[in-house]
Amino acid sequence: MNRKQKRMLARILVSAALLAALHFVPAAGAARLALYLVPYLIIGYDVLRRAVLGVVHGEVFDENFLMAVATVGALALGEYGESVEVMVFYQLGELFQSYAVGKSRRSIAALMDIRPDSANLEKDGAVVTVAPEEVAVGQIIVVRPGEKVPLDGRVVEGVSALNTSALTGESLPRDVEAGDEVVSGCVNTTGLLRVEVTKPFGQSTVSRILDLVENSSMKKAKAENFITRFARWYTPAVCIGALALAVLPPLFLGGWVEWLRRALTFLVISCPCALVISVPLAFFGGIGGASRAGILVKGGNYLEALAATRTAVFDKTGTLTQGVFEVTRVFPAPGVEERRVLEAAALAEQFSSHPIALSLRRAAGLEAAPDRVKDVTESAGHGVTALVDGVPTAVGSARLMEQLGVAWQPVEGAGSAVYVAQNGAFLGGVLISDREKPTAKAAMEELHRAGVRTVMLTGDGRAAARQTAERLGIDEVRSELLPADKVACVAQLLAQKPRGTTLAFVGDGINAAPVLSRAAVGIAMGAMGSDAAIEAADIVLMDDDPAKLSLTMKVARRCLAVVHQNIAFALAVKFGCLALGAVGLVGMQAAIFADVGVMVLAVLNSMRTLGAAKR
Repeated sequence: MNRKQKRMLARILVSAALLAALHFVPAAGAARLALYLVPYLIIGYDVLRRAVLGVVHGEVFDENFLMAVATVGALALGEYGESVEVMVFYQLGELFQSYAVGKSRRSIAALMDIRPDSANLEKDGAVVTVAPEEVAVGQIIVVRPGEKVPLDGRVVEGVSALNTSALTGESLPRDVEAGDEVVSGCVNTTGLLRVEVTKPFGQSTVSRILDLVENSSMKKAKAENFITRFARWYTPAVCIGALALAVLPPLFLGGWVEWLRRALTFLVISCPCALVISVPLAFFGGIGGASRAGILVKGGNYLEALAATRTAVFDKTGTLTQGVFEVTRVFPAPGVEERRVLEAAALAEQFSSHPIALSLRRAAGLEAAPDRVKDVTESAGHGVTALVDGVPTAVGSARLMEQLGVAWQPVEGAGSAVYVAQNGAFLGGVLISDREKPTAKAAMEELHRAGVRTVMLTGDGRAAARQTAERLGIDEVRSELLPADKVACVAQLLAQKPRGTTLAFVGDGINAAPVLSRAAVGIAMGAMGSDAAIEAADIVLMDDDPAKLSLTMKVARRCLAVVHQNIAFALAVKFGCLALGAVGLVGMQAAIFADVGVMVLAVLNSMRTLGAAKR
């Protein structure tokens, strides 16, 4: 409990104690009013102040105005005790709300703790402590055991294990050595590391994540926007209704004091605190709880969209598979050695960073030889053409062979086929396989149990794609796709999805940006340290575990269920009590329950979303 909350608690206790004591004081008239004004002003001075400021600034119809009018009116009617009671219970509800919001913010603050305070910069032969913002790209920093990595960079010396739980929600350490990339926000656990900085602090992973989470409340869900619009019309309407209740019936029935009391009770009941507070709190709690599990959600609107998802579309490489390719078999053409096929492929692909190119270079075991390769042309989704030792060489898919008019022989097997040709003659094919992620199959089963249809998009051949889909239990697979084809497929699936549902696309966030932005919800997998993922996706999973998708969907559905429960409960109680208050069947005590009680219950319900991401 912070200082402000402690002061509020003290005011509540003092006012309640004075209120209880005044029941035993035999005072009447002006003296009794003066005595009750003491606890009333102690507990309610800030509400009265905010109400006056609201009127001055033209923001009249809010809960402060309603509470001020109702309690001052009760004082005018001689209901001194009830006036103080209403204000005490209202402030008690405000205190509870403040504590609940604070707890939600602390779940975000736990993530905020990844922000580094300083960096150890090597400068003129010494190590000096500076602010991370002062370190430039290319400078060397030292990260000692137990310290956070302050900036993104590359290890130049040292071996250690990094604790990535603050980013991924998982406790499994990540081993690093010279040449490995490290991202800010991780904790160095064992050895001393010297790191060359590759990004300024403002563009580092930790800064981008913090900015993403801090601004997540700016993107409101439809339910939140509905409540905002509802309150804008509802509050003036009930104020007009209360005025009509105080004036119109007495003109025909008499009893001005009784109808004024009913109007004031009507005002207290009508306060929309439960809706205005609990609905945003539910989304905020869900976002905060998800962040602790390494799931970053850019706004409540994306949780709402994900809750309605009934079609999940997956990219294959790096999403359902590990993206670690290995050459499993070489199929040379008659009279051609395997070594020649691998060497030609590796040389032509030596400038590419694609995982398949890396696997070819590893299998060939060749050192980089840029002087042997010229005129390299890369065609996305097809392959590479180049002059290798002066000989025209082509390495890529069957489509590339067909475009070049090469008489190729198909390669059969589980994996991706790469074909190699030189000088228009077919040299052979290479079968490259990618390992599936251990949790991919279980993730598909979880989604099926949640009523979600799964689709896989891949550039692999039909046979290899079908085998992967069958092993993982995927409902539909579309193969031999270029990047542009994937966008077209998603557009087609969007047109086919059931009405009232949404479609989510899950990719590695690096080369899937166009598709991520096309889907209703774009989810980036395996995105730790990926700028493209954080920029393009709506939801970022900070590790590469497909099982986190079903967990995210559970968080989203829990949030929406809580929001709908709060709206239904609050409106039912409010309108029921408003009707009863208007005809005089309930008094100020019921008004207190309708206002503060409903708010407390709704806030308690909203706080359940904080634990929605716990496994």
